[in-house]
Amino acid sequence: MLAQLLIIEDNTLERELYVRILSDEGYEIIEADSIKSAKAIIMRQAIHVIILDVHLPDGSGLNFISEIKTISPDTEIILFTSTGSIPDGVKSIKLGAFDYMVKGDSPIRLIAMVNQASLVAMDKFMEKCYHKGLEEKGFASIIGDSPAIQQVKELGKRVAKTNANVLLLGETGVGKDLFAEAIHHSSLRHQKPFLAINCSAIGKDVLESELFGYKAGAFTGALKDKRGLFEMVDHGTIFLDEIGEMGVELQAKILRVLQNGTFIKLGDTKTTKVNCRLIAATNQNLESAIRKGSFREDLYYRISSFIINIPPLRERDGDIQLLVKHFINTLPAQLGIPKPTLAPGFIKAMSTLHFKGNVRELINVMERAIILCDGVLDENLILKPKQHAQQSSGSLEELERAHILNVIEEYKGNKRKAARKLGIAIATLYRKLEKMMPDSKR
Repeated sequence: MLAQLLIIEDNTLERELYVRILSDEGYEIIEADSIKSAKAIIMRQAIHVIILDVHLPDGSGLNFISEIKTISPDTEIILFTSTGSIPDGVKSIKLGAFDYMVKGDSPIRLIAMVNQASLVAMDKFMEKCYHKGLEEKGFASIIGDSPAIQQVKELGKRVAKTNANVLLLGETGVGKDLFAEAIHHSSLRHQKPFLAINCSAIGKDVLESELFGYKAGAFTGALKDKRGLFEMVDHGTIFLDEIGEMGVELQAKILRVLQNGTFIKLGDTKTTKVNCRLIAATNQNLESAIRKGSFREDLYYRISSFIINIPPLRERDGDIQLLVKHFINTLPAQLGIPKPTLAPGFIKAMSTLHFKGNVRELINVMERAIILCDGVLDENLILKPKQHAQQSSGSLEELERAHILNVIEEYKGNKRKAARKLGIAIATLYRKLEKMMPDSKR
């Protein structure tokens, strides 16, 4: 899992310099040029490390530290001061900042400091993940009473009582992550950690260090030992989503963990022993990947001792109505909007949609309808297929917006892959999204 960085700097040249330096280190970077825009970002998504300029057009970065810590206590902050403002740096640490730097210091020092801050922030994040297992989130959290969904829920309940590894198959958006959590929370390991990681969202080198950890000095920037996710989730459950995207070399290390419960950290010479249950998921045909040589056959047989095929929404008769009613009760609060009333034709109109993106698409359609409604959800708020493209056929700006959103949807929300497809930097994509949707949740 990559640390999410927010750079708050109104000087465009300096901000872009930080982006270039840190994006080469593999960080996900978001940019802001004022306290107002930064606050909107912090309030709607998790930020692990913030690089904060002391002088901003709408206030003092030093004074903003306390507000950041109130909104997001686990975020680590690095304050940038100008020459001669060392007292500001010292005060920032007293206010809760991780550290401070004087502008013009070596980029190597910046990278080292951000690496240290991100390790601290991610450790805090992982500690919170540990307590997920204490929540009551069994199969009751999966909405639906159609025969198709009831059948797979029963399979999930049966395998949950065992220590068997599980492979979840199904189309994008069917809820494989929810099934993985439900299996864990219904198992004997439910009081131990549950951790999910998307193998397609992280580069293979970074993924290996995240999964297995490393020793200090293993590579540039590895200033201290880091525990990997397998070690941190010992005696719990680890969920590897999109496992078909994992490189063959890393698959060999996963296989070793499943065979004898051991692995070797990067830069280490001794083995680490763990006891983890593995749940994997993919929407790929792994048997075809085996024939192509991109997936190990021995690993496939290890992870597929129990396979559950989760049905698409179009095969779940009647579940759309239940899902609509459920999300009417939950989405408005998440969006910060009063709960609307439901017009009779809304559910009927929703039931006629194909939902190629399954439950994930249903949620997107409902979020849009709830945001646009004036207190009443009716069928006129539902965007019909291809209507989005037709609505965006005017100005060049509208066409760009539609194209960007379509590419992000094509890559299942993976913004790094979407940026590569669009031919722009990840930081540029975030900047465009911020401009397109300044007050909405990305």
